[in-house]
Amino acid sequence: MSEFVQQGRGNNKKSGNNGQRNKQQHQQSANNPRNPNHNKNRNNNRFNNNRRNNNHNRGGNGMPTNNNNNQGRRRNNQQPPQLLQQTPTPQIPSTPAPATLQDAKEMAKKDDRIKTADVTATKGNDFEDYFLKRELLMGIFEKGFEKPSPIQEEAIPIALAGRNILARAKNGTGKTGAFTIPTLEKIDITNPNIQGLILVPTRELALQTSSVVKELAKRMEGLNVMVSTGGTNLRDDILRLETPVHVLVGTPGRVCDLAERQIADLSQCNIISIDEADKLLDDFFLPTIEKILATCCTEKQILLFSATFPQTVKQFCDANVPDPYIINLMDELTLKGVTQYYAFLEERQKVHCLNTLFKKLEVNQSIIFCSSMDRVELLAKKITQLGYSCYYIHSKMKQEHRNRVFHEFRNGATRHLVCTDLFTRGIDIQSVNVVINFDFPKNSESYLHRIGRSGRFGHLGVAINLLTFDDRFKLYNVEKELGTEIQAIPATINRDLYCR
Repeated sequence: MSEFVQQGRGNNKKSGNNGQRNKQQHQQSANNPRNPNHNKNRNNNRFNNNRRNNNHNRGGNGMPTNNNNNQGRRRNNQQPPQLLQQTPTPQIPSTPAPATLQDAKEMAKKDDRIKTADVTATKGNDFEDYFLKRELLMGIFEKGFEKPSPIQEEAIPIALAGRNILARAKNGTGKTGAFTIPTLEKIDITNPNIQGLILVPTRELALQTSSVVKELAKRMEGLNVMVSTGGTNLRDDILRLETPVHVLVGTPGRVCDLAERQIADLSQCNIISIDEADKLLDDFFLPTIEKILATCCTEKQILLFSATFPQTVKQFCDANVPDPYIINLMDELTLKGVTQYYAFLEERQKVHCLNTLFKKLEVNQSIIFCSSMDRVELLAKKITQLGYSCYYIHSKMKQEHRNRVFHEFRNGATRHLVCTDLFTRGIDIQSVNVVINFDFPKNSESYLHRIGRSGRFGHLGVAINLLTFDDRFKLYNVEKELGTEIQAIPATINRDLYCR
């Protein structure tokens, strides 16, 4: 048992004994009918109970609280985000539609950061070369897509030609655009039925993907995009599907439920994109995916995208994806822009090491991975006690709390996020430049997806692994299977490796 776990339990036990003793004394005084402050004590008791309930709820929504006033001072003038106060949203004027494609390019936000060969080693094609709809091209340029990345150059023309695709590319190199752009191009807006289906493994990834689709299609008047995931009200999805929906983005469980109840009509859905295919085609999701495909159009096009393809993907393709066009851009597995280090220490030294890293690194935003939900919550509390703004997220939280934490972190309301492997799949937050494996992952696949949260779309980032004696063989296996080298952390990390 780690030291920070023992400390956390010890503090809770001590505070619990004091709270019990005070409660007994208060009840003895308050329950005495001869006490002139009898009614006043009863009211105060109700107030204290409500305050305790509010504090409990506040700590369970991904935003840890700090009850120790002496430890609540913020360092480096970092102020906690004021999420509990509802501030009015400023009215932002709508962006006028650009008159020409050149206007759309000029309106796009330019990214001047350094990019690696993962996204710059292209053939020199432009999006105009694919003869896309004018409205779609405007959305692409306004989204900030200047030129297609290597995976987009390979996949978009093949998908537009109607071929099935089995594509393998690194994390953060533009796979989402590679299947969303052909999907939007093939949509017939005059047909009110669902024509495009995008399946993803997690709810957060579904929200992110649907946001990308809506931004790309915002100039395509009349095209409707819907996101449907588990953990949300089914009634809302039923009401939404009563209106025309052209593209459906969702998780397999909810989509299958809607299809089996005949709420979502997939009979005219002719293009299905499966993102993170290695995850969606494992033994847990595979039966659900096959049920969904059975309800879709008989002449359908299937696009499979992932960074890793185990044997289960090949078996699925042999049975359900005839004659796929295979794209493999994985000359090496890890991203060129992510520098990897390890720090060898004891379990009780991890929190102190984490604090040192926060002081020495120029962290824009960081994601910190733990092995269990209990360790996620406890570490987030410790980081908050150290004076840093920090949220946490894991699969057992309420969906509304998960959505809130996810969106607030994307918007930069907090600097650090502690999470489980829930956040390893496809989450694209450009401002994350540091990933820390507080607990080293069990296998190379999980490690690859974790460190891929930094260095998105060819940008620079750093991944730091905190290793104990028991993790030494895991480190060796990861280096061997991924063909990479993880170096010992130096006394000072050059900021040019992750901040340019």
